[in-house]
This record gives sequence, C-alpha cells and structure tokens, in this order.
Amino acid sequence: MNHVLSTHLFVNHRLTSAMLAKIHQAGIPAVEIFCARQHLDYRDRAQIAELGHWFRDSELRLHSLHSPMYTDEIWGRSGPHSVISITETVKARRLEQVDEIKRAIEIAETIPFRYLVQHLGVGGEEFDMRKIDAAFSALEQITVFARQFGVEVLLENIPNDLSSAERLLQFNELTHLKLNFVFDSGHANLHSGVQSTFELMKSRIRSTHIHDNDGTKDLHLFPFLSEGGRIDWKNTMQLLRSCGDQFPLLLELKERPDVANPLEAVREVFDRLENL
Repeated sequence: MNHVLSTHLFVNHRLTSAMLAKIHQAGIPAVEIFCARQHLDYRDRAQIAELGHWFRDSELRLHSLHSPMYTDEIWGRSGPHSVISITETVKARRLEQVDEIKRAIEIAETIPFRYLVQHLGVGGEEFDMRKIDAAFSALEQITVFARQFGVEVLLENIPNDLSSAERLLQFNELTHLKLNFVFDSGHANLHSGVQSTFELMKSRIRSTHIHDNDGTKDLHLFPFLSEGGRIDWKNTMQLLRSCGDQFPLLLELKERPDVANPLEAVREVFDRLENL
C-alpha cells in the first residue's frame, strides 16, 4: 500500500522544512499535515511560504491536510471559545469557525493537496438533529470553497454520537453532499469495532488514520511497539488490502517518551504491517 505519515506525531513542535526533510529521508513518500497553530499556523503567511518553497523542490507529497480543531496554540486550553466545530448551532459563531477552516484550505494555493480531513463535531458530542443541520450548512460552504482549490473534503469517524460509521452514512442520506470518508482504526476500536466500522464505510473510504489503543481511550499508539494496543492488525490489514489502491496506509500517531526515535519506529510499523 502507499505510505503516508501524519505530522500529528510532531504536533507539539513547529513544522519546519527541516522536519519535513527528516520525514522524507526516512523513506516516507507523503504526509498529512495536522493543522494546529502551534505546529502549522495556517494564518502565518511566512511559515506557509517557507514550506511551499521547500515542497516545490522536494519529492515529498502533501497528501492531505487535517482541518483545524482549535483557534489557539494550546489545544483549546484557552477556553471553549477556541474550539472549532462545524456543528455549532449559533450561526454567527459557526460562520467564524467556517472561516477558520477556509483559511486552512487556502494553503492549497501554495502547497497543493488532495484531501481535507474534517471532523463532524468534537469528541464525546451527543447526537442532535440541530447539530446535523448546522454541519450540513457549514459543509455546503466548505465543500464549494475547497473545490475551487482542487480539494475534496472527507469526513472522519470520531468517538462521538454524530460520527460513527452509521451516523456518517445517515448524514450522507440526509444531505446531497455525498461526502467520502477517512477510516480511523483507533476510533473504530473505541466504538463498534474495526471490522464492522470498516465494512460500513468501505465504499467511500478515500484515506485512513492508522493507530492503536486499549479500547477505552484515544491514545494514538504505535501498532506493535506501544503497550496496551488491542487491535488485531492481521485482520485489519486484510480488510485494508481488500480495497486495492483505493486509499493509502496513513499512520496518525502520538509522540511518546518511550519511543526514542519516532521515524525509525514509523518505518518499523510500516514494515511489520506490510509483512502481515
């Protein structure tokens, strides 16, 4: 399968051309950049210009961009006002948050990418038809805007009552958007299981987020290398391979103190998954 690494692994560090060069030197051909302002500040034109210049001279591809989740640089700890959610039911606040996402999409003007990964709500959010209506309104605007830059918006299964595989399919039935999906193995493991989630999402999967957990917490563990992971990777790889080259094998991992050399660990994970 094609290999992609999410820069989520280094999300607490500023994204630089040196960091991208190390990823490429590790033999990884493509990345998904995680839009967090302490990492990639989508409003910082100087940072975007620097990275754009580097990408133009590099063979490393930008496969996708993860939509921002917070407006601040400290993972939303500045307060509830910093949360970016397209399920916001107050129109004025929702429009402000849609504008944040549009600023991130504009990166494609400097660094072209194919997909924007978008969450439907936040972790633990309960189902509410008003939130579905809000998300529909927001996504109508976001998808039209993204299309101008050649970007397709993908919805990800996340651990809340709006974004299970069943709810994503229902969302597509209720709207005319017919969006494709990102299959997240760790999030599936927290809900109804990897296999059942995959089978429901299968025909519309265009990218993946591969990581492990203990079935209770969203830990973004390294498959095989981190203690506590419970996903059956042999079965998961059989499922992923059943779709041919429909989507890549994209690792979305969390930096851990027990992993001294994360890029070497990433290569080992790719090798061990492919050898199953």
